Amino acid sequence: ITTRMNAVKRKILIMAGKGGVGKSSLASLLTLALAERGKKVGVLDTDLCGPSMAKLMGVSGMHVVNTQYGWKPVRHPVHDISSMGIDFLMDHPDAPVMWRGPRKTQLVRRFIKDTFWGRLDFLLIDTPPGTSDEHLAVVQSLKDARPDGAVLVATPQDVALTTVRKELTFCQRMGIKILGVVENMSGYACPCCDEITYIFRQGGAEALAQEHGLPFLGRIPIDPAMGACAEKGQCAFCECPSSVGVKAVSDVVDKLLHVLS
Repeated sequence: ITTRMNAVKRKILIMAGKGGVGKSSLASLLTLALAERGKKVGVLDTDLCGPSMAKLMGVSGMHVVNTQYGWKPVRHPVHDISSMGIDFLMDHPDAPVMWRGPRKTQLVRRFIKDTFWGRLDFLLIDTPPGTSDEHLAVVQSLKDARPDGAVLVATPQDVALTTVRKELTFCQRMGIKILGVVENMSGYACPCCDEITYIFRQGGAEALAQEHGLPFLGRIPIDPAMGACAEKGQCAFCECPSSVGVKAVSDVVDKLLHVLS
């Protein structure tokens, strides 16, 4: 694992603890944003029961190739992006994964140990909801490889922030540096005039970051144009570069790179 990971400059976990806050969406957008800036990027989907990265990256139906060097991840059709996840190992997209903890842990370790990532500028690891099997497997597998840290994703409501706090505590107990907090679904961007309407409360994630002395990386609104690209597996930075959501993601990347530097 250490040999594989030494070829990767930056290793970043995308975490929330809560389902439905947009971890996978943010992971895919950060991946595309970094690739747009000329970076070589890998994205690993460790959600074994509800993977979505293949669809978001527009590589559904493709499979990894087992080579003498290990699993060769799936390549993005446009950008310099390598993707890995259980989607690429299943024979049928509707097949459920009905595994107990030890087998899930073993596969997550194999994703990190046996995938031939090659040299990357960034590896983004999209984690499932919770703070158990998959999270522990990723963190323990990367222990000697020194991951750069985690980006916490939250939505503005208290019901989401309550669970994100548990993820924050998990990171602190496991010795994972928190690179920053992102407030996702922060208002609705009108497709006609770009006005933001705050359908939930505003500023909950920023208040959480301030409470714990963490960098606040920014707010990303619900953007219909960006959502349509995700549904089709298209690159939002190519299809709608001037949309409110894309600009917000670019701002988040700017702040993340500043924190890393």
